Amino acid sequence: MTAAQQAPATIRVLLADDQALLRSAFRVLVDSEPDMEVVGEASDGAEAVRLAKERGADVVLMDIRMPGTDGLAATRLISADPALAHVRVVILTTFEVDDYVVQSLRAGASGFLGKGSEPEELLNAIRVAHGGEALLSPAATKGLIARFLAQGDDDGRDPAHSDRLGTLTGREREVLVQVAGGHSNDEIAERLAVSPLTVKTHVNRAMAKLGARDRAQLVVMAYESGLVRPRTE
Repeated sequence: MTAAQQAPATIRVLLADDQALLRSAFRVLVDSEPDMEVVGEASDGAEAVRLAKERGADVVLMDIRMPGTDGLAATRLISADPALAHVRVVILTTFEVDDYVVQSLRAGASGFLGKGSEPEELLNAIRVAHGGEALLSPAATKGLIARFLAQGDDDGRDPAHSDRLGTLTGREREVLVQVAGGHSNDEIAERLAVSPLTVKTHVNRAMAKLGARDRAQLVVMAYESGLVRPRTE
């Protein structure tokens, strides 16, 4: 195997924000990393969707509030397009208690990050999203999701998701509960006394059966189905 074949693929990042200054700052940060590059900049959601297709983006850093097509609508369009099934969206928000966050996750985003986050957090978010994981581990994030789902219609539960849970095996449901708790595969493996590879297999099967793009949507589905109850504290 040649050195070129051994080298990891570069993560292609698209920046979507209506503030040029922020885009410039993000570009400098992302382009400074050897495993990622900025392939385009968009000032509104419609342009983000178009460039995601044209530039072959892997991860979109998406602002919510943009003129015209906002980040939420753009995330829905990206998630609904089979040609963009591989694209992961990370929502950037000024306020981490923004109620658009959960709507974004429901629309297909892989997670969200506050604009005030440290540079390393942003770079890690790109890598995590590209790897198919969810940016949902912090307790504050899980609490936010639970709180807003609880405020939705019918306590945020979707009967369609409840019906789909019937296709899961007992072990897949057990793993799904752990995923909804924000635990990593290694943590779940330790909790259930199985191997991380076994956990990954159950997670992948649950995603396939429930039609989830990634772990972020699995978490939302776990709450919406009623499998996991939002905490009230």
